[in-house]
Amino acid sequence: MSELVKMLADLLSECYDADLEESWERERTATPVRAFAVRLHATGCSLRETKEILRLFGVERSHQAIFQWVHRVSDSVGDPPTAKPSRVAVDETAIKINGEWSWLYAAIDLDTKLILDVELFGRHGTDPAAAFLHGLREKHDLSDTVFLVDQFGYRTALARLG
Repeated sequence: MSELVKMLADLLSECYDADLEESWERERTATPVRAFAVRLHATGCSLRETKEILRLFGVERSHQAIFQWVHRVSDSVGDPPTAKPSRVAVDETAIKINGEWSWLYAAIDLDTKLILDVELFGRHGTDPAAAFLHGLREKHDLSDTVFLVDQFGYRTALARLG
């Protein structure tokens, strides 16, 4: 499991076991996990892809449960916050969904622990990395940001974006 996936799992697990007041009655999944799943689905991940991504974090739920969350939680979750991060970790990990490999890209603000973006791609390489970073730049002010990356592909993608 990549370091970023471990960090995301740790963030979710902090909320997962907590007894949160805003958790729905008789709901076994904490509100932050449901909100994260709704956000994943809103980025274009299918219900089944969202289910598999949650499984990476140790959250086992059916795609039907996620469907219910999307329809019950989506109206109550505000727009994602924008940020001007100083340090951002970016990483990807391969995941198998319905027998096919996909790559989950994620970026996190290391200072605030804010998940800046998550996106799923059908392939791996410099082009998806550049597309992910371009989308990240569209959503957040990255003018003074230091990126922590682990591969030369990201360096190429960052050079493409200036």
